[in-house]
Order: sequence, then C-alpha cells, then structure tokens
Amino acid sequence: MSVIKDTGVRAPLPPFTDEHEELRESARRFVSKEIAPNVEDWDQEREFPRELFARCGELGLLGLKFPEEYGGQGGTCVHDAVWIEELSRSGGSGGVAAGLNAHASIAMPPVFNFGTEEQRQRWIVPGIKGELIGALGITEPGAGSDVAGIRTFARKVPGGYVVNGSKTFITNGVRADFLVCAVKTTEEGGHHGLSFLVLDREMPGYEVTRKLEKMGWHSSDTGELAFTDMEVPEENLLGSENGGFYLIMANFQWERLSMALAAVGGMQRVFEVTLDYAKEREAFGRPIGKFQAIRHKFAEMATKIEASRALTYTGLRLFAEGHDAIREVTMAKLLTQRTMLEVADECLQIHGGYGYMREYGIERAVRDARLGPIGGGTDEVMKEILGRQLGL
Repeated sequence: MSVIKDTGVRAPLPPFTDEHEELRESARRFVSKEIAPNVEDWDQEREFPRELFARCGELGLLGLKFPEEYGGQGGTCVHDAVWIEELSRSGGSGGVAAGLNAHASIAMPPVFNFGTEEQRQRWIVPGIKGELIGALGITEPGAGSDVAGIRTFARKVPGGYVVNGSKTFITNGVRADFLVCAVKTTEEGGHHGLSFLVLDREMPGYEVTRKLEKMGWHSSDTGELAFTDMEVPEENLLGSENGGFYLIMANFQWERLSMALAAVGGMQRVFEVTLDYAKEREAFGRPIGKFQAIRHKFAEMATKIEASRALTYTGLRLFAEGHDAIREVTMAKLLTQRTMLEVADECLQIHGGYGYMREYGIERAVRDARLGPIGGGTDEVMKEILGRQLGL
C-alpha cells in the first residue's frame, strides 16, 4: 500500500521501503506464475508438491529474515511480512500459504531464536533451503487455546527424555521432517512446567496417526501425531527446561501477526476479483456494479480492508521496532480474521451462483477464511487478552 508523492509516483507506506516494494513485485510474479495456476489442482489432490518448499528455498523466500551465514537473505520480519501478504494476495490458497508459512514463519523461528548453534545448523540451514520441512506441535485433543493444559509428557532420563502423548491439528504434520513440540517436563505441567523438544520423524515411537479432512485449507496437510516411549536426546531440548511457556508466548505474536497479514492479502484478492466481475457482469441491461446497493457493498468492503491494513501495519511496525505490540497485534488478529470472512462471504453473494464456481476462487476463500477466527488463538482468547490490557 502506498501514497502519492509530488511526482505522482506511489511511495510505500511505513514500515515498508522501496526495497520491500521490489521484493513485493518479485514475489507477486513468482506466485502468479508458479503457484496461482495450480492451486485448484492442489486443493483437489489435498496437498501441494513437496518440491514447492525447495523451489521457495531456491528463490530465498524461506529465509528472508534469517542471517546470510545460515543461507538466509539477511532481512527482517518486514521482508517476511511482504512475502506472507503477497502469497495470499496473488496465490489465492489458504492451504498453500498455511503450509509454507507454518514451516518458515512458525516452526523455524523458535529454533533460530532459542536454539543452539548446533541446532541451527541441524534444522535451520536445511530448512531455509526447503530440504527439511518443519511443523509446530502445540495443540492436543484436550489442549488448544489453553496451552497450560498440555498433557504430552517428557520424562527426564539419563541423557534425555522419554516422550508420550499426542498432538492434533498440526499443519505440515503429515510430512514434517521435524516437529518443534511443546511438552510438559514436570508432573504438574502448567505455565512453569512446559518445555520444547525438537522431534525428528525418524525417531522410534513417532507416528502420524492420520491425515485430517478439513472444511478449508485443503492443499495443506494437517495431521494427528502420537508419541509412544520416544527416546529424545538432551541436545534436542530447545531453550531452557520448563521455560517453554515463554517460548510459546514469544512465538504467538509473530504467528498472529502473520495471520493478520495473510488476511489482508486474501481479502484484497477477493475484493479485486469481485470488483472486476461487477464491472463486467450485466443484469437488466447494465453492469451490476452500477446498482446502488452493489456500489455500497464495495464501499463498505473497501473501508473494512483499509482499516484492517492500517491496524495490521501498525502492529507490524511496532513489532519490527522492538516495541511492546501485544495490544496492536491482538487487535489486528481479531479484526482481520472476521473481516476476511465477512468480505469473502460478501463477494460470494455478489457473484451469486457463479461464486460457487472454482474458477473465481471465491468459494475456496470462504472455506479457507473460516479457520481464521479459531487458529492461532480464538476470537474469545483475543478479547480476553485485550480486556486484560485495558485493566479489566
């Protein structure tokens, strides 16, 4: 998004610069050419090719914010934000975006931020190349938003841990090579008894119990996992023992901001597709966009999108500058996920029966958008956080 300079050329809005806009154009070309034409087939196949990770790694898109010494591009989270937003805006697939982002923006950052040099070399370097795929394992059958209720237990033994438990709704869970997994390391668990272990799928006792069928995100694999007497070496401990709750909270901020950015890109896409449709589709002898009721719908949607974008970019700017951005990021996540669903549904209504046709991607957008108010912390959790921020 940009403003008009005196020269008539659009200038990028903070926190973006001309460099970020160049990245945006490059990402848009790649996504439009190599991802967008395939998303319907991948939705039908219920997964996108593993080779896409390697292709994104080859182009440097998985390592935008990681240092060059690990194979990254040496950028910041703002570079990553450009990629996340453009992937949704030009790609039109919540499933593809979820799979790629779950790896590069959700699973890898904790390993880099809290891991040892050996752990970075083991998982970050090949992860940036797309040679290994990562996933984050927090949600369990009995613990979602209530992360303190995690029951998967890692019993301390000489040289490491023995892990028993299960995880569910894990994006990339079926084909992940490594899982950044939340476990309790005390019998009581809770906020002061959680830790993170990085689990390799080849470890005995690690099992993908099933691939889940979902309402949306069809092209991303979502799995249930089980761990039975898994022997995990001590060097796979990420960060400090019993310090996992801090790691979860630190990771949640970027995960929620990523979801807000993806929603901004996604709602912009369906808006533009529907706007073009309204200019061409005729009823009663004139384009439907000429009807007052339709014009007003577009005016309302445009306003909601710009409000969502402004709040999200404010959260991104504060986060990138190292400020406390919990309130703004939480607001952005809460607003954008519902707005994405509302905008997609309104666009479906404007398309009428054509909205159900896969060629427009609107029906897919509606299905994909419904997870937004649930994933990464439900609307109810966001409201609770904000209520406490207000001193209530």
